[in-house]
Amino acid sequence: MSAFTPKPWPRKLRSGEWFGGTGRDHIYHRSWMKNQGLPADLFDGRPVIGICNTWSELTPCNAHLRDLAERVKHGIYEAGGLPVEFPVFSTGESSLRPTAMMYRNLAAMDVEEALRANPLDGVVLLAGCDKTTPALLMGACSTDLPAIMVSGGPMLNGWFRGERVGSGTALWQMSEDIKAGNISQADFLEAEQSMSRSPGSCNTMGTASTMASMAEALGMALSGNAAIPAVDSRRRVMAHLTGRRIVQMVKDDLKPSDILTRQAFENAIRVNGAIGGSTNAVIHLLAIAGRVGLDLTLDDWDRLGRDIPTIVNLMPSGKYLMEEFFYAGGLPVVIKMLGDAQKLHREAITVSGDSLWDEVKDVRNWNEDVIRPVDKALTASGGIVVLKGNLAPGGAVLKPSAATPALMQHRGRAVVFENIDDYKARIEDENLDVDETCVLVMKNCGPRGYPGMAEVGNMGLPPKVLRKGIKDMVRISDARMSGTAYGTVVLHTTPEAAVGGPLAVVRSGDMIELDVANRRLHLDISEGELQQRLQAWQCPVQAPAGGYARLFHDHVQGADTGADFDFLRGCRGAPIPKDSH
Repeated sequence: MSAFTPKPWPRKLRSGEWFGGTGRDHIYHRSWMKNQGLPADLFDGRPVIGICNTWSELTPCNAHLRDLAERVKHGIYEAGGLPVEFPVFSTGESSLRPTAMMYRNLAAMDVEEALRANPLDGVVLLAGCDKTTPALLMGACSTDLPAIMVSGGPMLNGWFRGERVGSGTALWQMSEDIKAGNISQADFLEAEQSMSRSPGSCNTMGTASTMASMAEALGMALSGNAAIPAVDSRRRVMAHLTGRRIVQMVKDDLKPSDILTRQAFENAIRVNGAIGGSTNAVIHLLAIAGRVGLDLTLDDWDRLGRDIPTIVNLMPSGKYLMEEFFYAGGLPVVIKMLGDAQKLHREAITVSGDSLWDEVKDVRNWNEDVIRPVDKALTASGGIVVLKGNLAPGGAVLKPSAATPALMQHRGRAVVFENIDDYKARIEDENLDVDETCVLVMKNCGPRGYPGMAEVGNMGLPPKVLRKGIKDMVRISDARMSGTAYGTVVLHTTPEAAVGGPLAVVRSGDMIELDVANRRLHLDISEGELQQRLQAWQCPVQAPAGGYARLFHDHVQGADTGADFDFLRGCRGAPIPKDSH
């Protein structure tokens, strides 16, 4: 097995430009730091380690990260480093409007500039909620300082009347049951108390746990990090060990660019298929790859996921929750199973300095109903599907493990909603001309259209369809959906409607064909008719007047390349800023 070769130590540290001398400017920097009660010998040339914390009481998934930061500090001090904690913008999916995705790039900019401008030699990234994980990784990649992630961990299982309650997943299920008349409002309110019973992120394989898994599969977190529940003492141990490890990473000069190779991204894509991970991982990994200068594409996602079975039996694809996944052995078991099947680049380097395979080769599966053998997989081909055709020339995505097999090949009449407000106004109208064979289409919910590309793609079904006992319909949009959601939902259609993609000119009554096996999404009109409609199209979305919303509108790229800003792609490094004193 190959492993990382450490750089010689000691070397001059970046922080030494601030603290490592007897000149006026060095004294200036040190003296101000000492007003926090720091002894003089902490500035004796030891590595200065940032703890980049997305703690916020407005981000419930991350509200416990203050305690984890203290555990990280213990590890850094033990290993001979100086820890300095700092806050960055925290993007919480549960409360932030119009959508947390609109602020992922803002958080990434915050991280990047904080790392570049401050006297830091390395950084521990503390993340939890969906967008904080990719945002922190993106910012760290842009500076390429030694970096390691520790996740906040998932909530404990929810229970309601003897049944598991998956955060997010149960919400979608019960909201549909209300419209179908299967449960009462009182039942729904009672279940609410069971949905979030401990600190942590979603307890399903939603986007938060998916991205924690992606960080581990990429090699940017210690092995086992993804699944430990937030309140389990072993989560604190993980934080402590991460603090120790980052100091050695600085001494070895082990950087994101050493870890985040094409092999690492290919491993992560395959792991995402095996865990039934969120479609949001597609956008985030494309954006992270763009920050390290890798040309990762939607075609890579489709190619690499085609032969990967979904073996993790978790909601929304399966039965269990993250707590059981951890008890079964967590992500290391999945990685070992893929490695045994020669589905991974086993020699890929991780933050440990060892190979991915060395980290997992001796683990065991403790519950084969939670992490299933390949011959008992939930879905034989569980990787994210990338669809193309005249309706999505840039691509669209679908999650097979959460879809209805009978709908994977379908032709139906379009019922079109021009935007989310149009959908909300008409979906419960008993006079809406719709039945279960139709295809629900929603426009103008992509990166520019919403703005921010909200998680509204898993449109709730019309009540008159739900009352028939129908649980799923084909739905198409340029939006995202929560990783906790499910259904035969086509997402991220590009180019999006707000920039004049073909989705913009779909009309109610048009026939649409979905053929997942052949990766085809087709609007059944002639090419001449399509071009005529596109030429007559006028953009219904006005650019925001100013502020960050205008910056976002003017510079956000399409979902097919990660919805990053055009001026943020690529690694700009972390030079020594000029001293202003």
